[in-house]
Amino acid sequence: MAKLQAHHVRLTTFIQATEDEDKVLDAIATFIPEEIGEDDVLFDIDETRGFFGNPIKVINVEIKRSRAVRQFLEHFKELLSEKDRRYLLENLDEKIDEEGTFYVRFNKQKAYLGEAEIDEGADVVQVRIKVKEFPMRKEAVVKAVREWLEE
Repeated sequence: MAKLQAHHVRLTTFIQATEDEDKVLDAIATFIPEEIGEDDVLFDIDETRGFFGNPIKVINVEIKRSRAVRQFLEHFKELLSEKDRRYLLENLDEKIDEEGTFYVRFNKQKAYLGEAEIDEGADVVQVRIKVKEFPMRKEAVVKAVREWLEE
């Protein structure tokens, strides 16, 4: 059984002035398994302004503890549909950077409904998984993620 190991996981999304903050927080919650305790999740909201001066909140969530990261990875994999899994496998080289971070973007509206659907648009929840692999080379990370997704 191929197990993916990661240093940490980060989730990021934006709350536009026209959006309900609670609904966006619910969308983020779709990706965090219930068994992960509050102490294992670092949660931050930054307030900023958009291009036209409109208020925007940036939500950043980080999971660092090993046990919580493992629980997140199991949950993440369960959320993926077969179609999304195939999409990731076909585009894996583009989804992993030279530092070994695996990037996946999900539709924020679907996430609010409790569904995980990969989306390359602008209104997304971005998940960044910093993969733990030795040696730390992009090729090794791509291989590890591929084996994990294919099982």
